[in-house]
Amino acid sequence: MHASDILPDHANHAVFDGLAIRKGTVAAFLANARTWLDDATPPAGRASAEREITAALPALRALGLFEVLAPRDARLQALVDRS
Repeated sequence: MHASDILPDHANHAVFDGLAIRKGTVAAFLANARTWLDDATPPAGRASAEREITAALPALRALGLFEVLAPRDARLQALVDRS
C-alpha cells in the first residue's frame, strides 16, 4: 500500500472511524513528543506540546497507531495511557 492509497495528494484529510484526520497528524505528534521529552524545553513549550499531544490522541487511536506502535519512553506512554 502507498501513502497515496490512504490519502491522495490532493486531499488534506481523510475520515477514519468517523473522525476527520488531517495530513500531518502523525508527524506533528512525533515532533511534539520530542519537544515534550526534551529536558531543555522550557515549561511553557512543554505544556504546549502536551496539549497538542493530548488533542491528537483520538485521531491517532482512530488510525490504529497504538495498536501497532508504542512509545518507548515510559513518561510518554503514561501520558498516552491517561489521556
